[in-house]
Amino acid sequence: MKFYHSSKWIQVGFIAAMAAMIAPQVFAQDAGARIGAVNVDKVFNESNIAKQSQAKIEKDFSKRQNDIRDAAGKIKAAAEKLERDAPVMNETERVRRQRELAEQDRELQRKQREFTEDLNQRNFEDRAKIAEKANIALKQVAEQKKLDIIIQDPPYANPKVDVTDEIIRVLNSLK
Repeated sequence: MKFYHSSKWIQVGFIAAMAAMIAPQVFAQDAGARIGAVNVDKVFNESNIAKQSQAKIEKDFSKRQNDIRDAAGKIKAAAEKLERDAPVMNETERVRRQRELAEQDRELQRKQREFTEDLNQRNFEDRAKIAEKANIALKQVAEQKKLDIIIQDPPYANPKVDVTDEIIRVLNSLK
């Protein structure tokens, strides 16, 4: 599953790189071509929809995160108590408590993995929704400014061609 998502980003990166290499040749033929540039991270971090999404994710996942943190604290306290009490315990009691701690630790690790997977999945889904709306905003800005191409995250872009703030403004106005 992760390979599929990774390969998707590799494909997008490859296409962007090819577009960046081909673009100068294309624009050399048409001196009237207009270019824009957008900082995708800024759109995903500063737009209202992204901020609302992040706040909702934090709200939805905070209880589970706190439960995991509390469980980790209890396991740590139990491990410290076992370490202190081990010299005065009989062998069977010490082994039993060590096994209980190991089982609790495995359960905690399982819960942490599930939490991380769920959080990553939710982030991915929300970013996809934001990307859909951002593409609509991007097209609107391109049409308003009569741009022929908008390049995402170029290594360098003159501030004159940066349309990130306009895209965020349009994205914030979309419902």
